[in-house]
Amino acid sequence: METAVSASKLPSILWGTLIITGTIVGAGMFSLPVVMSGAWFSWSSAILLFTWLCMLLSGLMFLEASLHYPGGAGFDTLTRDLLGQRWNLLNGASILFVLGILTYAYISASGAILQHTFAALAMPVSARAAGLGFTLLVALFVWLGTAAVSRVTLIFLGAKVITFFLLFGGLLGHVKPALLFDTNATESHYLRYGWMVIPFCLASFGYHGNISGLIGYYQGEGKKVARCLLLGTLAALLIYLVWIIGTMGNIPRTDFIAIAQRGGNIDALVDALGNLLQNASLSVLLTIFSTFAVASSFLGVTLGLFDYLADLLKMDKGATGRLKTTLITFVVPLSAALIWPNGFLVAIGYAGLAATVWAVITPALLVWRARQRFPQPQGWRLKGGNLPVLLVLLFAVLNIVVSLLSYADLLPVYAR
Repeated sequence: METAVSASKLPSILWGTLIITGTIVGAGMFSLPVVMSGAWFSWSSAILLFTWLCMLLSGLMFLEASLHYPGGAGFDTLTRDLLGQRWNLLNGASILFVLGILTYAYISASGAILQHTFAALAMPVSARAAGLGFTLLVALFVWLGTAAVSRVTLIFLGAKVITFFLLFGGLLGHVKPALLFDTNATESHYLRYGWMVIPFCLASFGYHGNISGLIGYYQGEGKKVARCLLLGTLAALLIYLVWIIGTMGNIPRTDFIAIAQRGGNIDALVDALGNLLQNASLSVLLTIFSTFAVASSFLGVTLGLFDYLADLLKMDKGATGRLKTTLITFVVPLSAALIWPNGFLVAIGYAGLAATVWAVITPALLVWRARQRFPQPQGWRLKGGNLPVLLVLLFAVLNIVVSLLSYADLLPVYAR
């Protein structure tokens, strides 16, 4: 009876859904239309849908394995216990690499979009200077702690949601079906460009680091957490589909070549949409939305990297220790962004490859080993037996092969 009462007082599913959606949807979405321009709308949508399914399943697998451990147990605890120290080191290295390279990507993106914003205000500022200034501001909030980041992120999330609905309502009203389905194209071999889309789609569905927190939030109620993962990832999928419809339905396919040649940075995409729409209100909304999307992603990723490094290096939690951790967190990504300011698109691709280990392979292996060690379900279990595990592992292999072929320049690239 007491269990039933406590379960009824658990937080609403809505909050967990918003946490997952807010974590997933960020600056990475701006890479999607650019890398999808070769495969274009139909094939890209199919690849995005398949990626969503596999990433949802991998999250549910981590959830199932986590329910056998005390609340708060994360990747480090589960991986070390179920897969051994060697795999735990590999998994930890992949997490560190993903968070580090995403920090670099968001420094690069923030510099580009702020340069674009200041230029619109007749205030010329270089991308490097803008990126440096914004990074120092983010570093200040990260140094102050999780509470400060949470408050600022909440403000950014609210602004992002409001501008999203205002912006995409306007964008969808300008969509041209002839552009969206490329009816006047002379080329018909779109699928060959679809392979390189996979790593970017994978990187756009990163939320696995939030699952442990949700388990504690819902007091180990696996069914409620599973619903949050389903609804949160589904909402993110719908937002992505609306985004690519709004961009591909307004920007001709051939125009994406010039955007890609500018490094695929957010300002290039914003410029292209603004020039085509010739709508001052939508251009302002697009700039505001992209700025808040970058800022919220930047804060979330850098706080995750800060916490991971603090735990890894056993840093003191006082002001001096936090300052040291902050410096370690930002010095390498910031230096790289100042040297190579247009690496946003490339960085997202590398993040997709590295994330394959901890967000796809590791959850599948964890649930496989957990079912061997703990035959009895702990309140909730993913249905389908070993079939979802095999599907997710095959998806991981596909992503690794595609990424390696892409880095070796063995995949066709939409360049002309």
